[in-house]
Amino acid sequence: MRMIFDRLLPRSLSGRMMLILVLGLLAAQFASLLLHLQERAALLADGHMYSGMPPLAPLDALPLRFIWHVSLTLGAVIIVSLVAVRWVTKPLQRMAMASTAFAHDLDAAPLPVGGPAEVRRAAEAFNFMQHRLRQLVVERGRALAAVSHDLRTPLTRMRLRAELVDDPALQDKLNADIDAMQGMVNSVLAYLRGLEDAEPIQPINMDALLSSIVEDEQALGRHVRLEDPDLGHATPVPYAGKLSVLKRAVTNLIDNAVAHGKNVTVRIEDSATALRVVVDDDGPGIPEYDLARACEPFVRLDSSRNLDTGGVGLGLAIARDAAVYHGGTLVLENRTSGGLRAILDLPRSTRKG
Repeated sequence: MRMIFDRLLPRSLSGRMMLILVLGLLAAQFASLLLHLQERAALLADGHMYSGMPPLAPLDALPLRFIWHVSLTLGAVIIVSLVAVRWVTKPLQRMAMASTAFAHDLDAAPLPVGGPAEVRRAAEAFNFMQHRLRQLVVERGRALAAVSHDLRTPLTRMRLRAELVDDPALQDKLNADIDAMQGMVNSVLAYLRGLEDAEPIQPINMDALLSSIVEDEQALGRHVRLEDPDLGHATPVPYAGKLSVLKRAVTNLIDNAVAHGKNVTVRIEDSATALRVVVDDDGPGIPEYDLARACEPFVRLDSSRNLDTGGVGLGLAIARDAAVYHGGTLVLENRTSGGLRAILDLPRSTRKG
């Protein structure tokens, strides 16, 4: 019953306020009508109305003047309420837009403080939260820069000292461990750094971007193929986004597919509302119960913990964060023919730089 009631209610705050005002007006008018009818019945009972007056029929009991009064009052209240409700809820709409903009851009402008006292306090609290989060991000960036510098120095010394080892087999093992540590450090720093760079939003030729990535993969001897886009025009319409972020996301998806499959296919599905990058592989896929957590940071589904096949569990997390930054999603699903399909769904005209 409650679910049906919730479905009947307007979704927006302005719609619900309008419904309350209209229902209150109708209740007041019908209460007035009942009082009027009771008063008329009392007058008839006391004999104050002339005898030739026709009997009270249901429709006659409802005066035409009352109908016009209710109609005009209802129309006036609806018009005034529309203006008043939009005026009252406008600060809330600005707050929702500012929250969305801040979710995508840490340097978004603060929210103007205005409106009723409650809305002003909420705007001030939002601006304070935005300022504190920006400070935390800047401080974390400085800490990451320091950690990055401090870690690279001892790794470089370890590599130089490994060259002094006489045993070639031991030297190779030491260098392999150093390379693995260097790769883990770079991966973690890249993930923590995330989308904090100040790279501007720019139109991106996604077809050219994917072509260059696929060519680089093929140069490494990997079986990666780019399907020709099935579009009504030669190339997809340029997508507004961050070039390095999208390149890193697609590269991680392809690297993940190559690590678990022999043949990888990449294609673009473009439309007026969204651009989708689809990466298919012929690997073993992912169990259905693990699909939801596969994109979580530091989650390794490879039980062997082999760095050659699974990295440190950040590739899909970085790709997911890149999709979320552009207002999209990363979807993983098992193919019916075998293997995994990764879909980078990027909506158009929703990302505001």
